[in-house]
Amino acid sequence: MKQIQALRNIFPLHLQKLLETVTAMDVSVQKEQRLGAERGTMAVSAENLEEIRMRAGSPLLLSYSRGERFWDAVSGTLTAHLEAGYRVSSTDIQEVVTRMSNYSLYAFEEEVRSGFLTIAGGHRVGIAGRVVCEAGKVRTIRPIASLNIRIAKEKKGCADAILPQIRRRSVICNTLICSAPGIGKTTLLRDCIRQLSQGTKEQPGLKVGVVDERSELASCYMGQPQNDLGPRTDVLDGCPKPEGMHLLLRSMSPQVLAVDELGSRADYEAVEYALHCGCCLIGTMHGESMEELQKKPYLSRWLNEGFFERYVFLQKQADGRRSVQIYNERQQLIC
Repeated sequence: MKQIQALRNIFPLHLQKLLETVTAMDVSVQKEQRLGAERGTMAVSAENLEEIRMRAGSPLLLSYSRGERFWDAVSGTLTAHLEAGYRVSSTDIQEVVTRMSNYSLYAFEEEVRSGFLTIAGGHRVGIAGRVVCEAGKVRTIRPIASLNIRIAKEKKGCADAILPQIRRRSVICNTLICSAPGIGKTTLLRDCIRQLSQGTKEQPGLKVGVVDERSELASCYMGQPQNDLGPRTDVLDGCPKPEGMHLLLRSMSPQVLAVDELGSRADYEAVEYALHCGCCLIGTMHGESMEELQKKPYLSRWLNEGFFERYVFLQKQADGRRSVQIYNERQQLIC
């Protein structure tokens, strides 16, 4: 609820009513569950809202963990019927962009070139529209025609089940967290970082270095992390992963490096450098099975030589819950 209300300032007045509708659903969700028990209606609440999507000329869409809804501005309710949904105008999008950039979009040109902005509360707003290129590189996106407001959620404790499998006292198994896009691997990595940095009575906290290239882990806003990554964590925000890993190893003496969305050849080379320096590493990567990982360029050698000791696969079940499978360095299922 608190995270949803934090979005209020980026919406024009008439769209702020949307947030009132979303939070009000928490009051009526039990009734909808009762009514939908027999006909399979999806109950929605602010707690399982994942995205708010705005596309010029299209209905405003809310994505939940088990489906989607549209906002009916006339009745002030959420509906499953696309035709009844409020149609977003170009003016709506322009005003939201202006508000979330504090009325100075030029100050955020670097973020716009990357295709997203991070706003107060740690929410990340994806951007699409007409791309303006210069010398073969993206200079800006203007006009902006689509926004994807991804609701920031810190699911503290979501890593409880996997930490015993990847930690041996002060030593962390080199671990890859894998899933299809949007399943929650970044959320899981974030909680791993927080818990390893925090420590427990039985196990000391560790120095964790985070390379947050796309500002998703710490969700820094004006240089200040919006998410809790623990008291012993150092963050390089907006820094490319290869350069960031080298910088942290040289200057911050991390015991654990954490990186999100590994994929490029430069990423692989930096990971190998870090592992040869004796630093433990936890990263994420797109992939739904060991077989899929074998087909990825550069990665098959890691699998064959046992560079990583744990592979954690996340899957989303029909009811919206996540299941976990963990493999060891011999690619054997252990959990």
